[in-house]
Amino acid sequence: MFAAVRIRARVSDWSPLFSRSGQWLGATLTAAAFAAGAAWADQEPRLVTPNDATTGTLLFKSSTPGKYVQAPSLLTDVQIDISGPIARTRVTQRFENTSDGWVEGVYVFPLPDESAVDTLRMQIGDRFIEGMIEEKKKAKAIYEQAKAEGKKTALLEQERPNLFTNSVANIGPGETIIVQIEYQETVHLADDTFSLRFPMVVAPRYMPAPEILTASLGEDGWAVSDPVPDRARISPPVLNPELGNTNPLTLNVSLNAGFPVGKLESTYHPMDTEWSVNGAANLTLSSGSIYANRDFELTWTPKASRAPSAALFTETIAGEPYYLLMVTPPVAAQSAPPPPREITFIIDTSGSMGGESIRQARDSLALAIARLKPEDRFNVIEFNSVTHALFDHPLEASTTNRARATRWVNNLEANGGTEMLPALREALADHGTGDGRLRQVIFLTDGAIGNEQQLFETITQYRADARIFTVGIGSAPNSFFMSRAAELGQGSYTYIGDIDEVAARMGALFTKLESPAITSLAATWPDGTQVEAWPSPLPDVYSGETLVIAAHAAAKDGLVWVSGVNGDQPWKVGLPLKQAAQREGISKLWARKKIASLELDRARADTFPDLIDDQILSVALAHHLVSRLTSLVAVDVTPSRPDGAELGSAEVPLNLPAGWDFGKVFGHEGIRSDAPMIPIDALAIRKPDPQKMNAPMQVDRGVPLPNTGTLSDLKLLAGIILVLLGFMVKLVFRRIRLRHAM
Repeated sequence: MFAAVRIRARVSDWSPLFSRSGQWLGATLTAAAFAAGAAWADQEPRLVTPNDATTGTLLFKSSTPGKYVQAPSLLTDVQIDISGPIARTRVTQRFENTSDGWVEGVYVFPLPDESAVDTLRMQIGDRFIEGMIEEKKKAKAIYEQAKAEGKKTALLEQERPNLFTNSVANIGPGETIIVQIEYQETVHLADDTFSLRFPMVVAPRYMPAPEILTASLGEDGWAVSDPVPDRARISPPVLNPELGNTNPLTLNVSLNAGFPVGKLESTYHPMDTEWSVNGAANLTLSSGSIYANRDFELTWTPKASRAPSAALFTETIAGEPYYLLMVTPPVAAQSAPPPPREITFIIDTSGSMGGESIRQARDSLALAIARLKPEDRFNVIEFNSVTHALFDHPLEASTTNRARATRWVNNLEANGGTEMLPALREALADHGTGDGRLRQVIFLTDGAIGNEQQLFETITQYRADARIFTVGIGSAPNSFFMSRAAELGQGSYTYIGDIDEVAARMGALFTKLESPAITSLAATWPDGTQVEAWPSPLPDVYSGETLVIAAHAAAKDGLVWVSGVNGDQPWKVGLPLKQAAQREGISKLWARKKIASLELDRARADTFPDLIDDQILSVALAHHLVSRLTSLVAVDVTPSRPDGAELGSAEVPLNLPAGWDFGKVFGHEGIRSDAPMIPIDALAIRKPDPQKMNAPMQVDRGVPLPNTGTLSDLKLLAGIILVLLGFMVKLVFRRIRLRHAM
């Protein structure tokens, strides 16, 4: 795969080394050079010139002057079928090779972070080849062997629960390969509103530089710790929106809510709606097609009634029943006047928050500060490449302090990198005074980072009694980080995708912040029933939220009770198992929730990762699901690439998320174009129009990492000088040792 990894380090990161011996310095710098050099081990693909392109295509700049790597084009169709609380989605990706050579297309794309991905099909002509689930390393080996043998093959891998890579090899000149992916998920229910999100674009992610852990002159006496070990795999190239957009997408939704629908709304994309006589709705994009640059969201509410407060669904597989419980507890009652609060607000002011996102974040934070009460204490922390706190420690929310904070927030601008870890540590360090205050951390960010695991470990280690509430900002937030951070922090996740949503969605968040949660939740099954239910343990639930439990239980009769503590009063509701509605896919949702819970356990410092990995692998293989440890692979039995024909490889570039400022993320010289962008007015997935792809385009591949606000060129030069210095120091000390030995 044509990809490059930049291993970066601040000059200040090296300063501690100068206080140690020159021997350590030499070995350390040698280690850094080795780590950096190992990142450039990818094979060079077939190269072309702009004149070689007979139709419009994307060309990635190579290391050979005047030569480019030709990427396949990508067209996507999405079909979402919603039946009651469950949605089944089919994503069809059409890879078209517009070059005269054989290529491998690599596409990084998002899916919902709780999706159960269970199907991969590769269509070649009129034939469909079903993918098989394998352990990740084995699936990769099968794919590589088929690729080397000239067979058409596809590989679907999970990089994060919401981030996947689809690789398709041996696409012949002018040829098209169609890959279909299917997944299952539950719809979201909160405050009597049902909703479903389909992410369309992977936001560029900031990735902290690797760190030198230890070093000595002995053999293998050094180590380099990389907080994002898979940075090359989650750093696809990104197009400058000033040059146009790519990756056109069509989308259709079939909604059978199970009840009369009142309000039905597509939040960010205009849709045409047709209603059937039975109350079902079919929605298509009003424009026919769109460019994939912001998340899709659909919301619907019951007509003239409230959403049901409890529902139970079931599926039987091989004689074994699986259940899905959806319970909305009543509004939590205040058992006493609420205690005073200590709130720390964290606001992301990195380059990825530029443009519309920083305005949303500032307005959201200003509203939150205005809602503080005089008896509360608060602080505001902003971060980009560095971290700044408004106060040295939380202060009373007096009129003067709130006005000062509002002025400070209104002057914040977006620039620099996304060094999130120091800000989170500082926020959590503000807590733990033991004065009985309700401690809350409100985190406003787009979550565009690659080192999620570091953040999860920090929350687990330092959270104490603080509750963490995340607010996702912008058109394509990292929902995996936002939702898991809130879950680990016993808080909740709020999403704001447009400036017009700030007041309503922050208002809903304030209700949660100012109200107690339903605690001590538990599910009790009929006596003697063997049951495995997830999540485990059950999380606290805030006002308007719905608790979703997936269970594998032997019982088919009796009641399952869900109980908790509402204020200081017990609360309980029973659901008859015999009245559970039949739905397909419940077993896969159970397996996906089990995997998600196990991954959350793995993020905690007191677990045994190898034992958890064994459980994850077993569940994923048994239920045919893609996971961190399993992949889907499809292989055609017949070789198609002739012996001796070269195979080029290129990543399909992504659009910048809507509202992002390209210059603040990458700098203004990272990507260039020698020709206008391909105009695509409409898209027919099954009948592509070649006349709409008629202009070549060159894209510099050298910007895979968000690099905002850093002096990368100077640091690279400094790193090279330090590496050379390290070799020199090492040689000097070797000569000194030899002299002493003589």
